[in-house]
Amino acid sequence: MEKISKPGEYKGYSEKQYDTHIVTSQYIEMRDGTRLAADIYRPAVNEAPVSTPLPVIFQHSMGRGMVRPDGKVIRGHMLRGVLELVKYGYVVAEIDRRGMGASYGTRRGYHDITENKDAHDITEWLASQPWSNGNIGVVGCSNMGEAAMHVAIEMPPHLKAIFAGCYNWNKYDGFLRGGIRANWGAGPDRTAEQDLQSALVDDDTDTSMLREAVEQHRENTSLRELWRTMPYRDSHSKLTDSPFWIEGSESTYEEYIEKTGVAIYTYGGWFDDFRTQGLVTLTNLTNPGKILIGPWQHCATDNFDIAAERLRFFDYWLKGVDNGIMKEPPVRYYTIHAPEGKQWRFTDQWPLSEEQRTRLIFTGGESGTFASINDGMLMIEETAEIRFATSSWEDNGLYKDVYITDYSVSCPPNWPMLSQTCVLDEKGLTYTSKPVPSDLEITGCPVAHIWISSTATEANIFAYLEDVDPDNDTEIITDGRLRASLRQCNKPPYNYLGLPWHRSNSEDVKPLVPGEPVELIFDMLAISWIIKTGHRLRVTITAADPREFEREEMIPPPEITLYRDNIHLSYIDIPVIP
Repeated sequence: MEKISKPGEYKGYSEKQYDTHIVTSQYIEMRDGTRLAADIYRPAVNEAPVSTPLPVIFQHSMGRGMVRPDGKVIRGHMLRGVLELVKYGYVVAEIDRRGMGASYGTRRGYHDITENKDAHDITEWLASQPWSNGNIGVVGCSNMGEAAMHVAIEMPPHLKAIFAGCYNWNKYDGFLRGGIRANWGAGPDRTAEQDLQSALVDDDTDTSMLREAVEQHRENTSLRELWRTMPYRDSHSKLTDSPFWIEGSESTYEEYIEKTGVAIYTYGGWFDDFRTQGLVTLTNLTNPGKILIGPWQHCATDNFDIAAERLRFFDYWLKGVDNGIMKEPPVRYYTIHAPEGKQWRFTDQWPLSEEQRTRLIFTGGESGTFASINDGMLMIEETAEIRFATSSWEDNGLYKDVYITDYSVSCPPNWPMLSQTCVLDEKGLTYTSKPVPSDLEITGCPVAHIWISSTATEANIFAYLEDVDPDNDTEIITDGRLRASLRQCNKPPYNYLGLPWHRSNSEDVKPLVPGEPVELIFDMLAISWIIKTGHRLRVTITAADPREFEREEMIPPPEITLYRDNIHLSYIDIPVIP
């Protein structure tokens, strides 16, 4: 068979060896005596597991199996196709994290130091089994993707490769981007009743072990309460007795992850909240690394063969198959609305070396309240710099637009979790360009420079960059947000792609002075998108977003004033590719 190894296509290297598998389940004991429930999937021949030692791939999960109301047991539903690897000569294991599913113990935090130690113990236990050859990989997406990244923190010697999607490099920047809690999900807060529907381990013939384990879950930390009690990056949580944003972030443990030398493959989508975080991870770690970003929602890969990509990555690192995967440039990304056959591109670096920073300046129209679309206009101006210093201002010659905060923002039912929000043009200030005369490619991270004032001492400001076609159908390209009191820009402790970074510690809080203009500078999520000829660019500014958790609504709603004159230059700085 011809050997082919390229993203999403892989054959001629690793052939299917087995048609069936055997699954067994048991408890694995951690160093502190806590027992975690595990399912072990091994290739089988003639209804017996093969004895040949094989590489092992595991997922540090949050629900490895469940019992449906009709009594049918469902296993492996969170493995997202990973079981296909068993056919190619791998053992696959799924382990419920402590305090979840059928595992014993109490969840103290969310990817905390206790889970890191558990991940080390699981890795080394798997490496020591007679059916293991000692080469261990780990997989996961979303909260399980972050759990996969945390496996490296305690540096288990047998960990060789991580294949993880849609996770955070820094938990604060992921969950409180811009200092605002505005994600669709809060994390896996399961009830005891839900956990009692978990699949049993083989030895638990009378459910007594499951009931005993779940009783310990009643003391789990509430994730919703955990996030609520930590508004700042340096907040000390009483629930974990630690500055938990720091404890739970991979960025805190960069040195230890690098020492492992573990290879890391990251994947994500342009419509996922965490896409910039994956690029920041790749940029900061010296580990062998790759990233794949497609036109996808959270943890989706649509028509892309992610199973082939996962197989060739693990074949290279766990089986030593020289398939050339690491000879490719490290970044593989999809450009939305690119010509057919030219959507997928490779690059050696991010941001792209050829990007030209271009300003979309808010101009046109007259002062007043903008209540419908097309009130303002965007003017495109070429520039080669990003400005981080706050400009001076004078109380004369101001051009300003006043908007009353609209808390009625909402998205249609069943809007995709952890994805881009819906179009909110009729809920805020909008500024629209003339039709672009030729295709315009935006690839990179836009940066918003917005001058505002408020009648209140606080404001959550959201900016949405949009693509408007000739029929006025609108798509959100990317978004950014910032809590006005946390507007101070600081030097980041890691490479943040040259973007503005806000330390957002408690001492950095600077309330607004009502009526006094301030400049808000914040990054928008990474994107690669072509604005087609005849389309227009639009920026919408709001002071509320449908994703906000437990928003504190002010009565009366504050008036937000946006300034747009030569002294208070409001604009979006976009990365244009010639």
